[in-house]
Amino acid sequence: MKDSLLCRIVIPLGISLSFLLTFSDQGFAQVDSSHETSMELTDEVIDDLGISNPEKLSAASKRAIKWPKLGNDWYIEFGQVHDLKGDLAYEEGVVRRDPSAVLFEDGKYYVWYSRSTGPSQGFGGNIEVDKVFPWDRCDIWYASSEDGWTWKEEGPAVLRGEKGSYDDRSVFTVEVMKHGGKYYLCYQTVKSPYSVRVKNQVGLSWADSIHGPWTKSEEPILSPADNGIWKGEEQNRFNVVKKGDFDSHKVHDPCILPYNGKFYLYYKGEQMGEKITFGGRQIRHGVAIADKPEGPYVKSPYNPISNSGHEVVVWPYKGGIASLITTDGPERNTLQWSPEGINFEIQAHIKSAPHAIGLNRQLAKNDDPTAILGWGLTHQYRSWDYQHIRRFSSRAVRNHVAKGEKAK
Repeated sequence: MKDSLLCRIVIPLGISLSFLLTFSDQGFAQVDSSHETSMELTDEVIDDLGISNPEKLSAASKRAIKWPKLGNDWYIEFGQVHDLKGDLAYEEGVVRRDPSAVLFEDGKYYVWYSRSTGPSQGFGGNIEVDKVFPWDRCDIWYASSEDGWTWKEEGPAVLRGEKGSYDDRSVFTVEVMKHGGKYYLCYQTVKSPYSVRVKNQVGLSWADSIHGPWTKSEEPILSPADNGIWKGEEQNRFNVVKKGDFDSHKVHDPCILPYNGKFYLYYKGEQMGEKITFGGRQIRHGVAIADKPEGPYVKSPYNPISNSGHEVVVWPYKGGIASLITTDGPERNTLQWSPEGINFEIQAHIKSAPHAIGLNRQLAKNDDPTAILGWGLTHQYRSWDYQHIRRFSSRAVRNHVAKGEKAK
């Protein structure tokens, strides 16, 4: 009989998690956590997973039995993205991309973004005079809106540096933070020439007003790890003697969050000798921590803190940090959460997340992990050469119903 059989079947999963963080000098909280989880293959579990015969478990069923007990609180679906109006409507010949988070001040929304003009030639052109990528030869501009749909371009916020400086070629992929009455913009930088093996860095500017003027850091606040070794002199990023750390080639997509009395700079790393794996590109995220926004930032010894992802989208939630992981890696298209900003676990798998999300941080709620994703800004490729900023939205999904059907 099925019932008598079930009471004898107990699967001890023996999932044991333990970790110790002792890097207290840089602000890491000391955490000593361990627990074991075992799951009894009950009638309820068998019924929920739809298992036909508990004596004949497929590999898929065995994996499903080991899944953590997660609800659907984090599950959302993104809707269609929509064009913006005014100055942020698509404009032929102009690149506007990688919107920052949206700030709401004095009755207006504000956003910062990468802006350049003209087509890109890639590395096949003359890198001394042409644009290599759409994000090459960019400056950081900003715009305002009263309703989040119709935007007025306010002008440049941070320009490329003088020739010879670390940011003389391009400043792009900006994120904004307001803290202590000041405004901070962190962004990627490139120094000329923009070659295949050029190493991207992270810069910072700050201002007392949302309209500037902005003061630049004299030096980058974050640089790639220096423990990779190129093979030969050819401009080929796949030829290496040693790959080095996950961020040995580039540090991208910075986002600074004030957290636990420190400043956590989350970023994307690109590695020298990058490979394509079963999950796609080898893209991972890291974090560096400082006592003040201007730095100095010290990279966490636990880096990388993700094994997947692309653009960095992070926000505080319930005393920890939530992260949207998209585009690359085995764990892409997931929402993850960490209780201390370092050790992230998957909370939901999602689909069709927009590119380069700029969060609307005023929507954040401490009792709803995905409220902050209600609407925000994204960019979309109109062509390889030109991208424009659009608006996305999402909704929580708790039941899958047809038109005219009610869940309950």
